[in-house]
Amino acid sequence: MFSGSMVAIVTPMTADGGLDWPAWDRLLDFHVREGTDGIVVAGTTGESPVLLAEEIEELTRRAVGRCHGKLKLIVGAGTHSTAATVARARALSRLGVDGLMLVTPYYNKPPQEGLYRHFVAAADASAVPVILYNVPGRTAVDLLPGTVARLARHPQIVAIKEATGSIARARETLSVCPPEFTLLSGDDASAIDLMSVGARGVISVSANIAPRRMHEACAAALAGDLAKARAIDASLQLLHKDLFVEASPIPVKWAVARMGLIGNAIRLPLVELSTAHQATVLRAMQAAGITLEDQAA
Repeated sequence: MFSGSMVAIVTPMTADGGLDWPAWDRLLDFHVREGTDGIVVAGTTGESPVLLAEEIEELTRRAVGRCHGKLKLIVGAGTHSTAATVARARALSRLGVDGLMLVTPYYNKPPQEGLYRHFVAAADASAVPVILYNVPGRTAVDLLPGTVARLARHPQIVAIKEATGSIARARETLSVCPPEFTLLSGDDASAIDLMSVGARGVISVSANIAPRRMHEACAAALAGDLAKARAIDASLQLLHKDLFVEASPIPVKWAVARMGLIGNAIRLPLVELSTAHQATVLRAMQAAGITLEDQAA
């Protein structure tokens, strides 16, 4: 159901902090044109913690209206509150999307049983399939394979975005879950390695910058041509690394702005990429063969 290169898309903003709707349309069209397999609206890279619920709904409505049937559309509905997550799951899943992504509840550090009940409650409220999202480096809680296996029995929970980057974790999760359950990488740098042991794709930051190459790498891996996938991915490794020289999505938003697709605006408490790191990100983009706005014909 969910596979290939799915972009954790940035949310374009204006200098006064509003959402930039013309830029949103440009971004959506760009990903359709470049072969992106799916778009995740309001994920971490989309600045979900600072988006209002009504903004997420409008971003989703516009994405559905522009891209329905052209690629998979997923929307982030997870919060640290089960009640809020259930409400978002109920509302967002009825907007025409293909799936919801639900991050582990952050800050309050629930135990595994709390995580299990949280996700079951949200999945019960959803009208579409659910992708779990485990990113302990940001949330301070780790969704363990045994709990994932329990959740995989729920008819609406079909996949997990695993962002630990651990091959051992990927193998363990796949070994305890049903064969139809999908593992997706949440770490660009190790995505092809995870696909070599059974992952079906990646929810990607780098695909904001190099969507065609990310699609081609994933397509090759899914076709069993790991040599081709790794050759494509080798040219992107610097990008995978340097898009995290500051907290994401600071570097990736600066990079997308350099491509002329959006303005260089981000919401507090995040700030624009520091001058000290701009040359680093620029070199990574050039190494990946990215065309910058001032180089375009």
